[in-house]
Amino acid sequence: MGNVPESDDEDDPDAETDGGVRAYTVRLELVDEPGELLSALAPIADNGGNLLSIHHERGNITPRGHIPVEVDMECPPDRFDGIVEALRDAGINVIQAGEEHYGEEISVVLIGHLVETDLSNTLSRIEDEANAIVQDLSLTSPEGTDGVASARARLAINSGRSTEALETIRAIGTDKELTVVEPLLAGDAA
Repeated sequence: MGNVPESDDEDDPDAETDGGVRAYTVRLELVDEPGELLSALAPIADNGGNLLSIHHERGNITPRGHIPVEVDMECPPDRFDGIVEALRDAGINVIQAGEEHYGEEISVVLIGHLVETDLSNTLSRIEDEANAIVQDLSLTSPEGTDGVASARARLAINSGRSTEALETIRAIGTDKELTVVEPLLAGDAA
């Protein structure tokens, strides 16, 4: 059997038809406008994905004012990355895709002139630069929007990336002249 390739979905041309289909979950963030959901589903179907279910969380708005949508689908493993890429190419914000789940959660407190330094921009930078998802945000501004405020943000991050995410959040805080109060990570208390 020296020339027979080992069974591997990447090398197996029949992986698509021999039961190699797997289920995946993709979380998207959509603008609340007519046709956005349909636009998000087209790249999935166009690239060989089969929809299993859609959970459209219309009453649950993300910190950026968008609507989270969870799509369960199935496809051959070798097509999944192409589907995610097609979604992103179509301008769809993919916040979780298959193995890209955010397995850890941390909370940070930001203190300073949050409104004046554009809170929305700060949150977008945390999501983009720290590769995190803002799951929950609580803002307190006793002096009004012109004064010092504090915000507690609960973030979902990739497993094992807490230290890197916090370094990025510190840099964003420095750039915007905000104080960042961060949690102790495992091993930091020693």
